[in-house]
Amino acid sequence: MYNDIFAEADSLVKGDRRQAYGSVAESFLNIAAIWSVVLKRTITAQEVAKCMIGMKLVREANKHGKDNLVDLCGYSKLLQELEEGDQFEIMCPMQSEF
Repeated sequence: MYNDIFAEADSLVKGDRRQAYGSVAESFLNIAAIWSVVLKRTITAQEVAKCMIGMKLVREANKHGKDNLVDLCGYSKLLQELEEGDQFEIMCPMQSEF
């Protein structure tokens, strides 16, 4: 069962979702920019990934769902890419305003 979850997450991260949403760094940086305005503090792309992991943990704690586990694996993989990639600490471009 768990191999299926990891394989499905890997397939989504590398395939369908990557094609639909583009670069992880760019997508999460755009989310970070919006969250930075809303929260009035600088949010990094890595923090976006961590918050998405947290959201999936809350959903899983409320009610088990395979999609929660798949998404947890997927967001963890994306966080790893952000941490290990050339993007290092990707910050919202408006950071000086906060």
